Amino acid sequence: MSFWKAALGQEIFHFEQAFPDAKDCTSEAMRRAVQDWFGLYFDGEMTGEEDPCQRLPYTIVNKLARACFAEYRASAAPEAPFAAGILEGLEAARSRAMQLALIGGEAWLKPVARKGGFAFSVMRRDRVVVLGRDANGEATALGSGQVVLRDGMFYTLLERRSLDGAGRLVIENRLFCSRDGQSIGSPAALDSLPEFARLRPAAVLGDVGGLGLVSLRLPLENCVDGSPDGVSVYAAAAGLIHNINKNERQLCREFENGESRVFASADLLRKGRDGSRMLPPGLFVGLDDDPETTGLTIFSPQLRQESFLARKREYLRNVESLIGLKRGILGEVEAAQRTATEVTSSEGDYSLTIQDLQRMWEKAVRQAVTLCGRLGRIYRMSGAEQLDGAKAVSVHWGNGVLHDRDKAWAEVMQQVDAGMLRPEIALAWKYGLPWETEEDLKRVRERYMPQTQPE
Repeated sequence: MSFWKAALGQEIFHFEQAFPDAKDCTSEAMRRAVQDWFGLYFDGEMTGEEDPCQRLPYTIVNKLARACFAEYRASAAPEAPFAAGILEGLEAARSRAMQLALIGGEAWLKPVARKGGFAFSVMRRDRVVVLGRDANGEATALGSGQVVLRDGMFYTLLERRSLDGAGRLVIENRLFCSRDGQSIGSPAALDSLPEFARLRPAAVLGDVGGLGLVSLRLPLENCVDGSPDGVSVYAAAAGLIHNINKNERQLCREFENGESRVFASADLLRKGRDGSRMLPPGLFVGLDDDPETTGLTIFSPQLRQESFLARKREYLRNVESLIGLKRGILGEVEAAQRTATEVTSSEGDYSLTIQDLQRMWEKAVRQAVTLCGRLGRIYRMSGAEQLDGAKAVSVHWGNGVLHDRDKAWAEVMQQVDAGMLRPEIALAWKYGLPWETEEDLKRVRERYMPQTQPE
């Protein structure tokens, strides 16, 4: 299914038809997989085969995102005030960006200039056409779109971002108009809508350092087709999640079919006004005869829910193992049978999973600060300056899942008290600041260490 079918749920033109020289580099297997991941997350409707009432993808994504940011905070260095406005915009988009990246395996943060800094919109994977990637798997060309309904007309803005031969960012915008929304429609002028009036059909920006977007790509090897495309955090467990949904549907059907019933011969039933069959009033009276000769049969089968529940528990254990979750996080399954080794191993896997996601977000934060510093200067924004994301912000994650930062800090202070470590380095470690040079240590002293009063 094409990007536009996924975005609008209708049979319309492909992105490539609006840009004839563009080609989606995503394989058909990956397109189906991306559609399935988002379908598992957003679709809660029961079908004849599956009942997704447990919403496992939502549970997985929600728990991981919350664990990542449980003690997260980011702050701008005093000497980089412009970075504070960037971090404010990132904070507003943080939760949605992380969740969409976990669902689709990849998402992009798009900076939008605003007064005092930048806001960020999130581009989700199923609504983006990847037109090219470099040797490291980073996108070198992307297509995206936006649909606006105005005065009964459907306006579709298509944007293509690519790099020219000199490595400069090229942004192309094309607007289309349709009466029924069943197709992209006919070309329209960009000033047909006031919100697009300031856009140019084509713009070239130098010194951006890429597509002008911040990529969030999960650090997981592609298990779908082996390509550089990012994969969902539950990609390897998608088949198991489908099986759990099927098991849930079978369990519901077991209870539906296991309801106690009384079977009566047809001659005992009357037809009501609405066409339903009913027993005539006064039918049930005291009977001393053998029930087997009365024309009524009691049906009350024994339910097999334990078999279905046992299978679900095993499925959940396998999902936790594949994703790298702590044992029992999807439900306290067989808690009494877990060994100490198993508990420690699963907690270790979970800690590593969280740390991988935290590193992904921290990398995105520092890239966003660097990118927005460049864009701010290009847009001539007030206070804009060239920023180094590695030094302009500090990111703190608090205590890890297994790592006790308070205990580690106590150990560091013991080294300071013993004269084995300089206090400036200890403070730089605690607050996530650089300490490689004397200039770095000087900034730490000026910011955190009290001035010694002369006697």
